[in-house]
Amino acid sequence: MPFQHPEEIGYGYVIERYAARKDSGHARYLVLRSGRFLRPEWPHAERFAHHLIDDSATITDAELEALLGYEWRSRLTAAWLIGVGRRATFRERIGDLLMASEFCFSGSAYCFALARFGTHADAEILTAYLDRYLPRTDLRYDQPAALGALLRLDAHLGTDHADRFIEPDGLWDGWVQALAHLQDSPAERHRWTDLQCDFAHGWTQP
Repeated sequence: MPFQHPEEIGYGYVIERYAARKDSGHARYLVLRSGRFLRPEWPHAERFAHHLIDDSATITDAELEALLGYEWRSRLTAAWLIGVGRRATFRERIGDLLMASEFCFSGSAYCFALARFGTHADAEILTAYLDRYLPRTDLRYDQPAALGALLRLDAHLGTDHADRFIEPDGLWDGWVQALAHLQDSPAERHRWTDLQCDFAHGWTQP
């Protein structure tokens, strides 16, 4: 997909204003990546969340497009803002970016946005992603986040899209067990499963 610095289209300020913004002494994209704002004990959680919600309501579609057209930090931030604001007009764009999986770290934010949109169309995108990437046992991309988001959508929609992935000896089990260093580490295998459970139950609450 096209890769373009926001400065080239007259939106150079969006990186500093939205992705690198420091509401807690750390750049926003770093906090979003770490997930520390989801921990109640983090002292800056409430302030960080308020600013994120405010920006999700005021950022323009053009500014979001400028962020989505650049690298992982700006794409991660844009996807979170899109998800928090439930900007469902970006569904196709987010789906294309998730399927392309061009950059590290930003994929889980795409999954968050799709889970927040909360429709059957979003479940179809996540299902397509898992159909493509769970068989790729050599790739550790965003499979846990995608499965967690799909489980969340199934719970919300009353559907069972995720069932075939998580059945015993199914695609999820095969993907988790593929890495050699996981074969002799049940705790590590459980950690991967816990990742998708965390997404399903924590990141997508209203």
